[in-house]
Amino acid sequence: MEKQRMMHALPVEAYTSKEWFDMEMKYIFSTTWQFAGLLEDVQEPGDYISVQAGLNNIFIVKGKDHRLRAFHNICRHRGTQLLRAVGKTQLAITCPYHDWTYDLEGNLLSVPRQEEEFPNLKKGELHNCGLNLHEASVDVFKGMLFVHPEKDAPGIMDFFGEVLPYLGPHTPETLVEYPNEKTGGPLLEEVIHANWKIVAENYIDHYHLAHLHATTLNMYDHARAEFGWAGPHYWFFEPLHPEYEADFEKLCPYPPIKAMPRDQLGTYVPWLFPNIGIAEGEGAWSTFHVIPLAPDKTKVIIRSKIENAGEWEMTKRYFSSGTSAFWGKTGNKGKYNGDPATDPMSSGDFVAEDVFACEQQQKSLQSPYFSIGAEAQKGEYAIRRFQEEVKKWIEKHKKNPKN
Repeated sequence: MEKQRMMHALPVEAYTSKEWFDMEMKYIFSTTWQFAGLLEDVQEPGDYISVQAGLNNIFIVKGKDHRLRAFHNICRHRGTQLLRAVGKTQLAITCPYHDWTYDLEGNLLSVPRQEEEFPNLKKGELHNCGLNLHEASVDVFKGMLFVHPEKDAPGIMDFFGEVLPYLGPHTPETLVEYPNEKTGGPLLEEVIHANWKIVAENYIDHYHLAHLHATTLNMYDHARAEFGWAGPHYWFFEPLHPEYEADFEKLCPYPPIKAMPRDQLGTYVPWLFPNIGIAEGEGAWSTFHVIPLAPDKTKVIIRSKIENAGEWEMTKRYFSSGTSAFWGKTGNKGKYNGDPATDPMSSGDFVAEDVFACEQQQKSLQSPYFSIGAEAQKGEYAIRRFQEEVKKWIEKHKKNPKN
């Protein structure tokens, strides 16, 4: 019998098969708190955002009473999706298929041709007919909005509480989003041709930082990194490189984060199970949202926030940082000297470097010669631990399904 090929603690099939992908959607992404957006995405009554949470599409809406509520994005008539990804100032929620309409609290308001087509639905009592929207849970964690498919889900601090002491001192609510200059949307939105777990494992892989990113993340002292596990979540901290720290206020491309004490300078890069990373640094706070699309396809959305500084301040920083000897000597250079337009390893962009590495790993999984040859005891410890968490979560919810 052929020996099962492994990715440390999981079989290779966990990264290539539709069966594993479907299990993860049902037993991981449908049973955990899922990142939906930032608090400012739903500022006014009627504002809404939606997110795919495993098998469930869920939207968050701000009611007229300024309360946040979450509902399954399913019309109770025939199951049509009610709302698209994002929107502003809805007065009511109307199904595009048959115009069944609900208020912002999820109550059924009106049914077209009700007396003729649905004589059993009593006029004036629609909200008591059992066809209001299915409720989900919504909560806020560090300025981020999360949803859970269950109406009475365990509190969000029950899920994230253990990792909170290891996060940065940042207050995201006081920062402003730094958009993509071309689109005005998220700083980065990209589809990666690799399994979502490969993308996550790359994010938590300490071993590659000093090698793949020797020149693109050289502002941090990789040798002094600290990391570990808190509940199902990974935490990570790296101090600034001494040369960068000595003059970081000038070298940082963005205004330094005011809430970050001098003795806590560095980058906090946790991974919140199962699929959201946070990068909390000296000049920016970012979310790294990993969205599984298929066994070998993943969307990544990066949103970044910085101190609220004027255009002149940002221009001065661009020139003072960009012309410094530190960056000119060691930073923002590609691993190889090639054409940045065609070779990610010559781009000087650490995200492009990571995307390339992830996609190459995914391709290698198809080869019968693929195997894990060795495991870095410290630098790759988090990968095995993450895989064990994935396996444990599936086994737990497969054994005790709630649906």
